Amino acid sequence: MIRRAVAVAALVFVAGGCGTWQRVGSSDAPAPGTTLPRLFDATSMYRSMGFLATSGPLPFVASIRYLRGPAPDSTLALFALSLANTAITFQRSGAEFVAEYRLEVVFKADSGLVPTRHIARDESVRVRSFQETLRADESVIFQQFVTLPPGTYQVSVMVRDRNGPAFSRTEVVDTAPDLWRRPGLAAPIPVYQATVRTQTSALPTLLANPRATLPYGTDTLRFYVEGYGITERARLVARVVDGSDRELWRDTVALQGDAALAGTAIAVAPDRLPVGQAELRITPVAGGDTARARFLVSFSNQWVITNFEEMMSLLRYFDEQEWVDSLRKASAERRPVVWREFWKATDPVSITPENEALDDYFRKVQQANVRFPDEGEPGWLTDRGEVLITLGEPDEILDLSSGMDRSGLRAIRWTYSNLRVVLYFQDQTGFNHFRLTPTSRAEYQRVRARVRRSR
Repeated sequence: MIRRAVAVAALVFVAGGCGTWQRVGSSDAPAPGTTLPRLFDATSMYRSMGFLATSGPLPFVASIRYLRGPAPDSTLALFALSLANTAITFQRSGAEFVAEYRLEVVFKADSGLVPTRHIARDESVRVRSFQETLRADESVIFQQFVTLPPGTYQVSVMVRDRNGPAFSRTEVVDTAPDLWRRPGLAAPIPVYQATVRTQTSALPTLLANPRATLPYGTDTLRFYVEGYGITERARLVARVVDGSDRELWRDTVALQGDAALAGTAIAVAPDRLPVGQAELRITPVAGGDTARARFLVSFSNQWVITNFEEMMSLLRYFDEQEWVDSLRKASAERRPVVWREFWKATDPVSITPENEALDDYFRKVQQANVRFPDEGEPGWLTDRGEVLITLGEPDEILDLSSGMDRSGLRAIRWTYSNLRVVLYFQDQTGFNHFRLTPTSRAEYQRVRARVRRSR
């Protein structure tokens, strides 16, 4: 199910129409303006895949894809951008919440003979509830077509929050290929949905997947492909390979159309793909150049975690440990199926696309990394991080800087009034490495077991 707020526009030398779709649902994500590090360095990952990506203060991911233009010596560029609701500021407007952002994209050619192309849009996002403003996954998609002469361009992108101070800018050098020069395939475009166009003078009807990211084991990744000057009803071999060139998936599809313009949509089944980066490769059965597109399989659109062992480690404090154990014990072939079962069993609100329990858990992991960065290991692995993730924020924190006992060691006291427990963390080394005292560790384990039974 596709549920995203989408601003879709068309530009063929001048701007065309625009519309907005809403993505609905709720999430316990951080409030707007909260800065938390990624569990995985998503920005570096997307940049390594050739995307435009920023980590803040207004994070976004954007991509540029190319198809044959409406006339010889023209290329149709699809610019697509995604961001989260939490990246922009929402304000109440009647019964809705509205956010506004400014987008500016510049295609500047290396040659001074080619005019600079611009996208300049003021967009709004409307949601019906405050919870929807807290979505931290890909909840807004903007896309627009631009017709360009083939060539190399300096592409700069700026996004600014119109209701707040946040903005981000990035740029990349990219080449618009000449797809009229010889027969062949355009690079596959990751999409959520697409309809094959029948003539190059028309714009494709599609909804782009700017991040080219597939949630592990829970969805199908789709690509839109066009071929030019290829034999009518030509068949294509589509393959997915991993970073070691190992084949993960294969299918044969037929192009629809004629020798001048033909296209098709390719659906890659999720149960054949492990987490991590992969590449779709498409080649005509009769022979010819291979068209390629890189994509990412992650445990979630929201958390870019692409290593199974890392995911198992991160889930060490999660309440549903019997399900974590089932994932850990599953064979590589069974993991996608078990992950789907795990997702369904632990999702408290099945009608939304998110798993709110996991979102809340990873939000606390992120908070622990922010709060406790100086103990020589990631904050979530510290004793204070463990307690914060499992019991939540204490009602009172007291730094007993003068020492809590005869040893004079520095200590911190956390009080949980509702749980009727007081925990002491002691710096045993003098280097800011706080550990639960043995008595507090026993008290914590007792309370933790009680909290688990009550959930």
